Amino acid sequence: MKMIFDLFKSASGEHPDDVKGIRHALLQFVKQELQKAEGGEGANIKGLGIFIHCSPATRHVYEAAVFAEDPDQLKNEIQRISDDYSLDLPSGWSLTVAFDEAIPDDAVEMQNLPVALLVKTKSHFVKQEAKAYLKALSGKTLQPSYEITSAGGKYNIGRDEKAQSDEGYFRTNHIAFPSESDDERNKYISRQHAHIEWDTNTAKFLIFADEGGIPPRNKVKLRSALTEKTVKLHATHIGQELAEGDQIILGESVVLEFSFKPQHHE
Repeated sequence: MKMIFDLFKSASGEHPDDVKGIRHALLQFVKQELQKAEGGEGANIKGLGIFIHCSPATRHVYEAAVFAEDPDQLKNEIQRISDDYSLDLPSGWSLTVAFDEAIPDDAVEMQNLPVALLVKTKSHFVKQEAKAYLKALSGKTLQPSYEITSAGGKYNIGRDEKAQSDEGYFRTNHIAFPSESDDERNKYISRQHAHIEWDTNTAKFLIFADEGGIPPRNKVKLRSALTEKTVKLHATHIGQELAEGDQIILGESVVLEFSFKPQHHE
C-alpha cells in the first residue's frame, strides 16, 4: 500500500477548491484513465475505487463533490461519460469511494487533487498502457495525425523528418514539420525542438523540450485544457504531463493537440 500522499503537493499550482470544480476535475481524470483502458481492456473492468485524502476542513466539499450521501449519482455520471465516449464499461461494474484509507500501489494519483483512482479488473487492475494521438492545429506536419503508444519509446518533434544536429549527427523526427511546406510557421520549428515519452512511474505521456526548444532558441509551451493555464518549458530534463485536449505550442504559433481519441480527417 502507498503511504498517504502529500496533501500539499499541488499547493504551488492551480487546483479546484469548490464542489463543481472538484467534481469536474475528478470526472475528467476518470475519463482519461478509462480511455487508457480501451482496446479490449474496458470489458474486463470490474469496478473503480476512488481514494480521497483531503484535509478535515475541506472534507465536506469533497463529500459533496462525490455525492457521498447518494453514491449512485457519481456512478451515473461516470456511466454517462462511458456512454458518451464509447468506453464500454460492462454491466454490473462497481464504484467505491473511500476517505482516508490506504491507497493501493496500483492506484493512479491525480496531479492537482488529493485523489487516487484504482481500476479494478479480473487481474485487480488494468495494466497502464496507453495510446494517444497528435494533430497539428497550426503549422503543417508530414502526416495529418500521429499515433503514439506507451510502448513506442521516444517520439521526437522537429523540423524535417531527417535533421542534422549542431553536433553533426542525424536525428529522426517522428512528428515532422517539413521545411519545404507552404506554411511559413514551419520555419520557426527547430530541428531538435521537443520529444514525448511515456513515464511508467506516473503512467502518463510527458512532453520535454529539446536543445532547440529552450531559451534562447525557440520555445515549447503547454496549455492545459483543464485549467487553461500555460506553462513554458525551460529545461530539457523536466517533462510536463499531457492530458486530454492539451495543446503543445512550438515557437510562437505552431500548435499540436494531444488527445486519447483517434483523429478523423475529411
